[in-house]
Amino acid sequence: MIAYLEGEIKEKVDGKIILGVHGVGFEVFVSNTSLSKLPDKGKSAALHTYLHVREDTLQIFGFSSLEEKEMFLNLLSVSKIGPKVALSTLSALSVDSLRKAIVTGDADLIMAVPGIGKKGAQRLVLELKDKLKLPDFSEVGADSVNSSAYIEARDALLNLGYSTVEATKALDGYSGGQGNFSAEDMIKFALKRMAKI
Repeated sequence: MIAYLEGEIKEKVDGKIILGVHGVGFEVFVSNTSLSKLPDKGKSAALHTYLHVREDTLQIFGFSSLEEKEMFLNLLSVSKIGPKVALSTLSALSVDSLRKAIVTGDADLIMAVPGIGKKGAQRLVLELKDKLKLPDFSEVGADSVNSSAYIEARDALLNLGYSTVEATKALDGYSGGQGNFSAEDMIKFALKRMAKI
């Protein structure tokens, strides 16, 4: 098992990098999240990795954090989800957004991931909610939000023409303080974030 690689980035393109390690170039598939955190071509980088073995191929998947790797492995444990779909899920949604979707049973958000339909999203929520033993939604993190206000805000952004993934990423990290979260405040926060992008 190749659990970790460190070397020079030789190539960096959408969905993968070539990492030079002591004269050997490893093709490593990465999520958009990990790709954005990696340095430019020619610089040194380190990744936690997972080696996927099939009869006809070996593929290495890389992650900028152990948290992302653990979520990837949990996604692989869901029936009918392979490594490409698992990586696509982590490209579309941050680990925190995915956790929130699982905690609230928000299959609609997970369905926004290419390759996951309604049944697959429901199965993912059902299998991972028990497996991860996630805490109550209010305990997911310091920046967690009231689930009904969050969903209302996300739906409003969808009505404005943003995609589910765009809306979710824009709402990530919202913290209204004192546990008072309104959909209106969250929408304002999200629109300000998108205006800066």
